[in-house]
Formats: sequence, structure tokens, C-alpha cells
Amino acid sequence: MKAARYHRYGDPDVLVVEDAPEPRAGAGAVRIRVRAVSVNPIDVLLRAGHLQAVLPLELPAVPGRDAVGVVDEVGPDVEGAQVGDLVFGLGGLSDTTAELAVLTAWSAVPAGWSTEQAAAAGLASATAAAALEALGDLDGATLLVEGASGAVGSAVAAFALAAGARVIGTARPANQVHLADLGITATTYGPGLDERVAALAPAGVDAAVHAAPSASLPDLLAIVGDPARVVTVVDGEGAARLGLRQVNARNDSALLRHAADLGRRGLYTPRVEHVLPLGSVAEAHTLAQGSSGKVVITLP
Repeated sequence: MKAARYHRYGDPDVLVVEDAPEPRAGAGAVRIRVRAVSVNPIDVLLRAGHLQAVLPLELPAVPGRDAVGVVDEVGPDVEGAQVGDLVFGLGGLSDTTAELAVLTAWSAVPAGWSTEQAAAAGLASATAAAALEALGDLDGATLLVEGASGAVGSAVAAFALAAGARVIGTARPANQVHLADLGITATTYGPGLDERVAALAPAGVDAAVHAAPSASLPDLLAIVGDPARVVTVVDGEGAARLGLRQVNARNDSALLRHAADLGRRGLYTPRVEHVLPLGSVAEAHTLAQGSSGKVVITLP
């Protein structure tokens, strides 16, 4: 099969498209013929070698954490999936940007999503669902989302709105109209956030999700006032320092089915910013390094 791989850590130009061994579906897994994958922040960090001390990869490595495609092999002990199903989901730490990929968590693709949107949903929606799971019932609550226009932040906001919360989201000015269209009360990020949020929510904020790589975690804690009600998906060091929770995605099909259910109901649509073919994988990684929106790679 053809796959994107890198034989050494480095800049995006280390990525090449070449022949690679075909994976097989093990117990509890399905193999898909990949239609598209997304480029996630962890893909960029792994490829650049920034995480090799804690998450070393066997090189050459195939990048990619999530994918969408058609099931072509079902492993032992799998229920609810069969050859021919169109699914999106999560693979291993780094292994999906290829013609064939193995998923250990998946869900059927809702009819309203395009292939590219389904590719953008896997890791982002699983991370968002896990973050809100950590906060519990949000019905009637006010939630502050730092980075609400990004892939994870927009999923957090959509899921929270569906759960009955009011959402205040930070974004740069160019993205605030989009947030308002989704029902999110938009504001800017940066200094003075506490004052801006206080003006928008005089009764206070009940919880916050830190979904962007900003230095605002102490501000979110000050605004909410309770470390148990603030979670981050990006700043483990800050979470440890401040006594907050860091939440990571996990390969759990239930989280993906929740995202798909909201998609079917028109309550969550993944936002895609760039779409490129597999042969432009290096360009895709370059774009992802400077983009808050999703970059998707399509396969023939």
C-alpha cells in the first residue's frame, strides 16, 4: 500500500509517500480503506521529534491519529461493524495516513457530513467529549471555552450547547461571526479576559475548557474560581502547577458515537479549513503548523 512516512524526525519535508506494509485488523479492531485523514497537533509534534523523549516512535513512522474510510477487514471480537461500512475513528498513536489503516474506536459517519468533515471529527470530537465528561452535567450552566474556533474548541462548544449550556468562546476577530452563527457568545482572547467575560456573564462562569495553546490557564481558573471546574486539553504542565485536570482523548467508540449522533441531529459539523491530496502531505503538515482550523488529507 501507499503511505506517508518519515524516516527521521524533522520539518515537514521529511515526509515522503512510499510503499509500506499493510496492517491487519487485530482483536477488537477494524481495518478501513482510507478515504481521508486529518492532521492533528500531536501529528506535528511527533513528526518534529518534540515528543520523542516521552512518546518515541519506531521509524519509519506513518503519521496520523484518525481517519475515515470503508471497512474492509473485521478483527475477532468485533460487534456492530461489517465489511462495507463507512466509519470514522481513531487508530494508534501514529499510523493512519495510508491507503489502509486499523481503527480501534469508530462510529458510522452521519449522512450530513462530507468525507472531509468526517476525517476532521475523530480526535477532535473524542477529546471534546472527554473534556465535557470530566465536567459533568452542564445543563443550565455557563461554560467558557478558550479557543472556541479551533477543531477541539468548536466541538466542545457544540457538545456543550447540545447539553443545554450557555457557551462563551474566545477567538480572533475574524472567527467571531462564525461563533455567533453557532450560538456561541464570542469574545477575544488575551489580557483583560476576566473583565470581558464578567461583562458577558455577570452571574459568573460555572466551568471552563482550555482548548487552545495559550497562556490563559491561570486566567480561566481565576474566572471560574474552582480548579475542579477547569480542564485543559493542551497544557499538562500548567494543569499540574495549578491543580487542574488535563484531559486527553481515548479510543472509546462511545465518545465517537456521541459526536455522530449530534452530527445526525445537525448539532455538530466539523469545520475544515484546508483539503490536500496525499501527495501534498508535507504541505498539509506545514499548513497545520500555523492553522487553528482542520487540515485534511484525501486519498484516491
